[in-house]
Amino acid sequence: MSYKYAYNTRDIKFILKEWLPTEQVLAYDRYKDYYSLDDFDTIIDQVRKISEEVIAPTADDGDTIGAQWRDGQVYIPESFHKAVRFLHDNGWATSNLDMEAEGTLPLVLLNFLYEIMAAANPALFAYHGTGSGVVSVINHYASDELKKKFLPKLLDGTWGGTMCLTEPTAGSDVGDMLSKAFPTDEPGIYKLKGQKIFITCGDRDDMENIIHLYLARVEGAKPGTKGLSLFITPKYWVNEDGSLTSNDVQCIGIEHKLGLKGSATAALVVGENNNCRGYLIGNPPDEEGVGEGMMQMFNMMNEARLDTGRLSTAVAANAYWAAKDYGKERIQGRLMTNPKAGRTTINKHEDVKRMYMLNKATTEACRALLGKCYFYEDMREFDPDPERRKWAQGKMDMLTPLCKAYPSDEAWILTAESLQSYGGYGYCEDYPAANSTRDCKIWSIWEGTNFIQSMDLLGRKWLQGKGKLFAGVLGEIDEYLAKYKGNFPGMEQELENLEKALAAYREIQMTIGGFMGAGKIGLMPIYARRILTATAQLYCGYLLMDQAVIAKQQTEELAPDHYDYNFYLGKVLSARYYLNNVVPNVWHILEIIKMADTSILEAPIEIFDF
Repeated sequence: MSYKYAYNTRDIKFILKEWLPTEQVLAYDRYKDYYSLDDFDTIIDQVRKISEEVIAPTADDGDTIGAQWRDGQVYIPESFHKAVRFLHDNGWATSNLDMEAEGTLPLVLLNFLYEIMAAANPALFAYHGTGSGVVSVINHYASDELKKKFLPKLLDGTWGGTMCLTEPTAGSDVGDMLSKAFPTDEPGIYKLKGQKIFITCGDRDDMENIIHLYLARVEGAKPGTKGLSLFITPKYWVNEDGSLTSNDVQCIGIEHKLGLKGSATAALVVGENNNCRGYLIGNPPDEEGVGEGMMQMFNMMNEARLDTGRLSTAVAANAYWAAKDYGKERIQGRLMTNPKAGRTTINKHEDVKRMYMLNKATTEACRALLGKCYFYEDMREFDPDPERRKWAQGKMDMLTPLCKAYPSDEAWILTAESLQSYGGYGYCEDYPAANSTRDCKIWSIWEGTNFIQSMDLLGRKWLQGKGKLFAGVLGEIDEYLAKYKGNFPGMEQELENLEKALAAYREIQMTIGGFMGAGKIGLMPIYARRILTATAQLYCGYLLMDQAVIAKQQTEELAPDHYDYNFYLGKVLSARYYLNNVVPNVWHILEIIKMADTSILEAPIEIFDF
């Protein structure tokens, strides 16, 4: 076996029990009679055990057997069948999203449990998780009749689900899709015709049915994204008596991918025989031809974007911890600082420790960023105050592009550093780093490329609510600095760097605004991705510093031989490293932007032929 599950849950417990105000969530009516913080350790430990014993043993099958397509049907490894069924049967899957059920887990906890499970086999987790987004959309937008028809079997895992957007001629430019919908004599039911590609888990042999959320344009609706509608389109039509019949949904193949080979990425054709039917979600296009599909689909897409950040963090963190374990055993070289001491384990070499620290600090930063959104998600759904729910939604809107793009960009770099720490063995498939490196690359492309996320940040989020919502995100950092600057002994340099980065970021905003006002519009997309990275680094630097307040106090109260001392010391050092080595990139990006280099704009495309 090459895959190694090495996950450590201590940081998750810290976030939930010591850093986030989780007690506020547990006080909501939905949870107050069921859970307390004291329950979290037991639940987390149980899921960690399940991940190691049930999910992780399937990882090698995903990579070696993979998903296979034969005669119009996708077959996934038999071990996947058993593991996915176990998770559903034992309440660790979509059943926790049942809005009518009592005793479901808090979302802030559930999302971290998903991280623990995803790290054990990210390819399997795609099958485990795709139904969740479908459940959410149906819950929020579908009629009671459709909820009754589809939710029970989605929630218990009898049926799976997918999100169907991309087409051969329309990827990021969703509004150019060609899929059509034609009304029938039955109210709310449409005939569908079209083709979709890159559909995660678009076909599988471990579920009785697959419920596709299919985006299409009703005949005569407005061009572009405004005219799109969303349809519940089952692989097998659900008859009134509950029986299933073919619905003219065909899987015509799957992609042969760099990584995540166990997760089927399918191409689907619907309506080839003019007999594919779907249920319209919500209302038909209005008198101006405007549909509700994109608004509804964004609910699922935004959740999928958080999932993407979580998967990236999970795989990068597991690769780091596996590499760290290897470094304890591999003896190689002598320390420059004490060459006479003889050969040593590689984990003591300075550059290897640098690789570990970059991984540790950055994955903790990503986890903190995601944790904020998980907390806001519970507040958005269940807070009794409508204004608080609206406020939480605003926070999620601002942070979602960061949660998707930053972890998925960094995972590629972090897994490469973990691979490097093995030396030559890291490049061999007998060791886990190669697998993790291949798996993680897709996530910077999924759910809207990270360039799209960056343009969403600059073009929408900066301006949303007349700029007040994003200003509130930066205002959190202002408040932190006002409270702790000059009042955090030992972290003076880090606070100074945070303050400098915040000022630089505001200058970045002003500079981009100046470009736009001067008609230099092409400069914004040139710098957008780097600005998104700088945004995440600034905000994550603040989050790690906020965590360091708690951790530093613990290091001062605990004896160095206490079992938890090194965890808290590590949190302080993560903050120091990140603020001193990563956050300075914010003002470096400012310097580059102010140069306003136009070489990309001036370059004729012909120069790239050489």
